[in-house]
Amino acid sequence: MQNFNFHVPTKILFGQNKVNEIGNEIKKYGTRILLAYGGGSVKKIGLYDQVVEQLNENGISYFELSGIKPNPRVTSVREGVKICRENDIDFILAIGGGSVIDASKAIAAAVNYEGDPWDFSVQKAKVKDPLPLGTVLTLAATGSEMNGNAVISNEETQEKKGMASNSLRPKFSVLDPVYTFSVNRYHTAAGTVDIMSHIFENYFAPSSGTFVQDAMAESILKTCIKYGPIALDEPENYDARANLLWAGSLALNGLTLTGKLMGDWATHGIEHEVSAIYDLTHGAGLAIIHPVWMQYVLNEKTAPKFAQMARNVWNVEEQDDMEAAQKGINAVRAFFDSLEMPARLSDVDISGDHFDAMAEKACCFGKIGSFKRLEPKDVRAILDNAL
Repeated sequence: MQNFNFHVPTKILFGQNKVNEIGNEIKKYGTRILLAYGGGSVKKIGLYDQVVEQLNENGISYFELSGIKPNPRVTSVREGVKICRENDIDFILAIGGGSVIDASKAIAAAVNYEGDPWDFSVQKAKVKDPLPLGTVLTLAATGSEMNGNAVISNEETQEKKGMASNSLRPKFSVLDPVYTFSVNRYHTAAGTVDIMSHIFENYFAPSSGTFVQDAMAESILKTCIKYGPIALDEPENYDARANLLWAGSLALNGLTLTGKLMGDWATHGIEHEVSAIYDLTHGAGLAIIHPVWMQYVLNEKTAPKFAQMARNVWNVEEQDDMEAAQKGINAVRAFFDSLEMPARLSDVDISGDHFDAMAEKACCFGKIGSFKRLEPKDVRAILDNAL
């Protein structure tokens, strides 16, 4: 029986030239901001200059944190916290993809916290009184622009952990598809996989009576299937980029999880251990592991939900649930292959040297997953099957 509260306070500014509205949005919360971004891409596409122009026109002082890397490091978070404290920052503006936004959320959480920012990722602290933040998105993938989640890496401990708080949801997010035109083929494909994997995590979860949520999830999957390949071949196709951008936000803003106690999220937990050590692009890691996870957890109990996806998303006609489920899983793998994503860990030069440690770390807080509960031996088996 469905029984839930749903509230997403993030204001979405979607479409061309919406960045011109950020000045008024920021001034609702402050006038001294941290401007956070990654490498040179935001400057190359002219976004940085557009943002700075808006800040200057609106009398907003800004201090910069640049060089935030994919799989964002806690070292960048600590640097950002230092800048915020030294300059009395009252708002954070993240321009870039999910990594920049995640790092900015961790900074926002840690500015008014006396301990180390990593404490949030290892569940030693809860987020209280974070700085407000906004985003200007440049990549369709993580959905971080519309949720309160963040994933941070610690190079010293070779760990990659998530943190979450509704208070970390951005106050506003600019989603202009034009800013994603320059995303290369590889990262466009990885982003498409990331979006689909977020849907899988909440779709394959214990639930009943959630027909509308599942139908929305299936539509988002079909959106990725339709527009992912188009964006690869026509990178400046506005409709393709726009639909992927909005799909990414809707996939992980809580919409498809309503009415369910929890998602599964085992695959993400496993992939985080892979990219923590090997710094693999998150979407590429998910392309390897998610179909392997599906195959591993497929049984008579889980087959009906896999069969539902197969029939509603991949147009599989088999009446037998197990046969339909298998065809659906095969279709997922084939689609990821069509995006030129890696299929095996060995494809990206990853061996099994650290599998035991990775399996233990994935389960450091106990068993993972909700569709099927997994312990370290299961994680090890999935990693072995992914080699």
